[in-house]
Amino acid sequence: MHGVSRVLTPYSLLALTWLILVSPLSFAATASDAAAERPRVGLVLSGGGAKGMAHVGVLRVLEEMKIPVDFVVGTSAGSAVGALYASGMPVGEIEQRFIQLDWLSSFRDDPGRAYKPVRRKQVDWRFPVTPGLGVSSDGLHLGAGIIAGQNLGFILNELTHSVALVEDFDRLPIPFRAVATDLETGDMVVLGHGHLATAVRASMSIPGVYAPVNLDGRLLVDGGIANNLPVSVAREMGADIIIAVDITNELMGSDQLREAFSVFDQLTTIMTRRNADQQLGLLGAKDVLIRPDLEGHGSADFFNGPILFELGATGARAHAVELNPLSASDEAWRAYKSRLVSASHSAGLIVGIEIEQDRRLGQEFLRERIRQKIGEPLDVEALEADLKRIYGLGYYEIVSYSQSPSPDADGTLLIIKVQEKSWGPNYLSFGLNYEDNFDGDTRFNLAASVRMTELNELGGEWQTGAQLGTEPFIRTQWYQPIDYGFERFLLAGAEYARDTVSVYDSGGKRVAELDVTLRQADLGLGMELGRNSQASFTYARGYATVDKQVGAPVAPEDAVHQGNVSLQLLHDSLDDAFFPREGAFAGIRGRVEREDLGSDRHFDAITGMALGTGSWKEFTLTGLLYAHTVTRGNAGIENTVRLGGFRRLSAYAPGQITGDSAAMASVYARQTFGGPITPWFAGMGLETGNAWDSLSDAGWNSSVKSWSVFAGVDTFLGPVQLATAYSSKDSWAVYLNIGFSFTQLFY
Repeated sequence: MHGVSRVLTPYSLLALTWLILVSPLSFAATASDAAAERPRVGLVLSGGGAKGMAHVGVLRVLEEMKIPVDFVVGTSAGSAVGALYASGMPVGEIEQRFIQLDWLSSFRDDPGRAYKPVRRKQVDWRFPVTPGLGVSSDGLHLGAGIIAGQNLGFILNELTHSVALVEDFDRLPIPFRAVATDLETGDMVVLGHGHLATAVRASMSIPGVYAPVNLDGRLLVDGGIANNLPVSVAREMGADIIIAVDITNELMGSDQLREAFSVFDQLTTIMTRRNADQQLGLLGAKDVLIRPDLEGHGSADFFNGPILFELGATGARAHAVELNPLSASDEAWRAYKSRLVSASHSAGLIVGIEIEQDRRLGQEFLRERIRQKIGEPLDVEALEADLKRIYGLGYYEIVSYSQSPSPDADGTLLIIKVQEKSWGPNYLSFGLNYEDNFDGDTRFNLAASVRMTELNELGGEWQTGAQLGTEPFIRTQWYQPIDYGFERFLLAGAEYARDTVSVYDSGGKRVAELDVTLRQADLGLGMELGRNSQASFTYARGYATVDKQVGAPVAPEDAVHQGNVSLQLLHDSLDDAFFPREGAFAGIRGRVEREDLGSDRHFDAITGMALGTGSWKEFTLTGLLYAHTVTRGNAGIENTVRLGGFRRLSAYAPGQITGDSAAMASVYARQTFGGPITPWFAGMGLETGNAWDSLSDAGWNSSVKSWSVFAGVDTFLGPVQLATAYSSKDSWAVYLNIGFSFTQLFY
């Protein structure tokens, strides 16, 4: 038998020795590296409205267990929570933000009365109902949703401002995807780039409630319609293990489907539950499904945040055994958290402002209203105030902003986006006023207005309003700015008004009743004085007639011609026309009536009013001063000041207190009760004042007092109040009032 002999040379022996000594070390190193590797974790958060706050509790438990998350995918409410976590916001801060958030404002577009121009405030008490109706030659038009999402956009911008410059969501501290639905096709749309706040806004756009988001040529709505639990999206991102949090509603039984709202909820749940169940089929043995017990909590329970946090945390802790293998060592966890912090992005100085081209108004119109300076850091508070004032003009459905890295300079571009109202530019509004003292004096008025806007590049407007009822009223007015900033403007209008005037003797007995009709045309020049003040100079020409007179003859039957000039100064920062909690109103008007101006009268008059209101928690205190005096001449019965009626010395009948001059001081204390959805209020007031032939006759001893108590609820028509007022056994009254505004005393 032959063989091959092998001889170990010195080099071979050295190599063998090295292999024997080093191989164990190499194996140990390889094993260590393998141990350091971990599966990539994808967190999937479903939609569910307010119940989405349970997701925050789940995040808290994942942090407590030191479980790193490599990808976050969310739908609707899950996209909001997921975006904040992916942006690097600590869980504790997310909880505090949600607790402190003004949830009601997210379901309103109106940024508040303080941001409206003074000219809007002068008529908002008469036409308070603006239902989003547009009118044109081809009929009426509605918006695409009850809510455009203006305030929601501001809220999301503020919550995500730390990553405002990140346009690729893979560059967030944790890669993120938001899921929306293409309204045209019904297909799922996965949003992984662009403006983070806009992506979340699209994912949350409940059809019919929020208007769709127009993004890259597609109309996007709530992602729950297409995929409410997007497990598949997390898999495509590269997740090895899925932690899915499902808060999708369960289908109701037939015994629960008794009302229209429950039927609507069931239809919504059918869509979301079906696609969620399909996604659950994609989960494997190593994946973790968390379903918090949210029984008894609904999609609108936004004010139960702390409870929902805990329910989410409890649901996550029930899966601690399954989650525990995903926990990282202390050292690995610190490295993970450090990486999240180092991935933050900060915006530089604003190096340019871009405004998307507007169809009807010039670029200067918008740029004039933006105070942000080039070369300075973004002043978010000032910018949002400017955009709210632009929105308050009433021309736009959405006024939003975003930031983008400047391609030409080291800094940030500020991009202002305006979306004109799809139902504009002509709008309808309505109002209702009712007052009944249960003693034969009832006033009921129904009002409507059409406002035509953006009639030229400077923002000309034409508004016509009509009121039918016991006090018929028609006014049409052209408003023409002289510059882009609305600082100076021209007014031209015509008006018709009729009122029933009761005349009482010194003993409080009604002796006559007459209908007084006023017709006039006017031309004015005005100027804005800051954000909440305005000055105007007006010439008016018209005539007054007594159309019907019952009882003692107290007024001339012939027409009384009127011709006057007036100077008016206004300040109005009240936060609500009917139910103010903060702010002030001050107005003074001087009127000169002369024969040379076309009048049959010769007199001078001054009217002044001041109102201040403040709140402490749910308690509100309001004080009012009013005075009118004829300083020269005889004003005539058609210009007589009439007090009496609800909150005009309430214990007396409407018009029971009359004279050429009058003064009144009042104070009201009010406490609000109930929740934020259906609050009601109760309070008491003291009013004192009177009317005289001359204000020099006024004095405390000649004034009358009226005490009142009241209660009511605030509605979209204004407060509905039931009140009783007392001055003496012969002077007391009970009122039912709808739509009272303090400022109508001045106008």
